[in-house]
Amino acid sequence: MMQLSFDQKKSLYEQGFLQVANVVPEVMVKAARKRINHSLGQEGMSPEQLTKHRAQSFAPEIQRSEEIVNLVMKTPAWDYAQSLIGEGTLNPVTGGQIALRFPTLLDPAPPPRPHLDGMHTPTNGVPEGKIQNFTLLLGVLLSDLPEPNAGNFTVWPRTHTLFEEYYREHTPEDLMTGMPRVKMPEPHQICGKAGDIVLVHYQTGHTACHNVSDNIRYAIFFRLYREGHGDFCRECMLDIWKEWDGMRDVIAAMQSG
Repeated sequence: MMQLSFDQKKSLYEQGFLQVANVVPEVMVKAARKRINHSLGQEGMSPEQLTKHRAQSFAPEIQRSEEIVNLVMKTPAWDYAQSLIGEGTLNPVTGGQIALRFPTLLDPAPPPRPHLDGMHTPTNGVPEGKIQNFTLLLGVLLSDLPEPNAGNFTVWPRTHTLFEEYYREHTPEDLMTGMPRVKMPEPHQICGKAGDIVLVHYQTGHTACHNVSDNIRYAIFFRLYREGHGDFCRECMLDIWKEWDGMRDVIAAMQSG
């Protein structure tokens, strides 16, 4: 099994996310993008469904296809995820969110606004009054992003620890009223190549920035759950490394030093 290095884990511990280059082979990237484009050409997109697709997934009929699922399950991405959470502890991936961001004509584009997954909105499919959190967000770039402001996946570094402190004071149920009311750091836009992955702690604020380029941004996001997550999902918001057995050495080193 392939492993992330101590320094890579340390970066994730500190920042709440980690980008790893050249994880998914080009042939698999192209196969996934072809399947998506074929679906869009065959099924089309009705304007009234666009808001729902942005919040949940484009091309929902192929979310569980081999071309999508294998981006994680048949590449080192799965090993890297297990090296963080613990070998054999993750539920297998069965589908992914196909996340496209189309060019905007807004000039200038509005600044990005962070969110946490699993909180109800009218279009994202999360039931009202429920919190559907998870363990680890794994994103796969399917198109090159050499520059910012091209629909880039965007994170707010170190917010995983800020939000942990907030929920210890206010309880996890406060997420149902909106984002934590804390002073946010500057956002960081992920640039990179198709085939790169990004591993993100669930409790790190994130979004996709507006796309002012002339290209569609292609990416897939997978929500990974440790086995038994539902039994202690609220506890994980108060103890953000509770499920992360593969991080024990880093946590011990950082907390002792």
